[in-house]
Amino acid sequence: MTVTQTDTKSDADAPAPVEKEHLKRLLATGERPPAPSAFTSARVFAWRSMLKIKHVPEQLIDILIFPIMMLLMFTYLFGGAIAGGTVDYLQFLLPGIMVMSIVMTTMYTGMSVNIDINKGVSDRFRTLSIWRPAPMVGYLLADLFRYAAAGAIMFGTGMVMGYRPDGGAAGVLLGVALLLVFCFAFSWVWTWLGLITRSEKTVMSISMSIMFPLTFLSNIMVDPSTMPGWLQPVVKNTPISQLVDGVRGLFDGNVDSGSVLTTLIWSGGFIAVFGFLTIRAYNRR
Repeated sequence: MTVTQTDTKSDADAPAPVEKEHLKRLLATGERPPAPSAFTSARVFAWRSMLKIKHVPEQLIDILIFPIMMLLMFTYLFGGAIAGGTVDYLQFLLPGIMVMSIVMTTMYTGMSVNIDINKGVSDRFRTLSIWRPAPMVGYLLADLFRYAAAGAIMFGTGMVMGYRPDGGAAGVLLGVALLLVFCFAFSWVWTWLGLITRSEKTVMSISMSIMFPLTFLSNIMVDPSTMPGWLQPVVKNTPISQLVDGVRGLFDGNVDSGSVLTTLIWSGGFIAVFGFLTIRAYNRR
């Protein structure tokens, strides 16, 4: 008697059978849209990062104010002491200070990645049927706009101050292109750092600890030949010094092909090593 009541109750609580034809009518019968290509996915995420700038324009302070402040400060504070005049020093300084200002802004890429991870946004991205590295590449593509804008602002300010590139427009464009390639590659270091650290403050502190010695131990503001003999080979062979030599040579019309090639090799190495580490860390989180 008890068994019969239990069976009856179980049958009543069981869900009604699903009719296949009825289910087909409820579901879409059209063709499933194709998955977006890698380029399309990266472009969408790049546009997402650009919209952040639109809604939070304060993010542009680092490319609107910081580069001009650096150029004015170093030119008029140290120009007379180092080169005997601000105009002569500006000819030497502008390519280097442009490299310094733009390379230092690459660290914000890692901070953006870390913020999205801590908010849980990256978890949603991983559930999408898209090219897996698309969010990371999107960050970097959007940041290329920031780098190009900072370069244009600094170069325009330098022209007003009296800078004249002997390499002409072609040399300037090639120099900026070399700088953008390096910054895109170097940004992979910070994307990986943003993935493996716990907070954006940690990303900032580690980035600054790396960037300050890397940029000041270079030929940005002074000729390495004025440094102690034991320090000169170290300074001349850092990736930042090679980049500055390449950009400065293109701007001045005296192309240093060795420095350009070395910079491209460094850029390829950064992408190969830290691109791999970034994707592996992103997949494991």
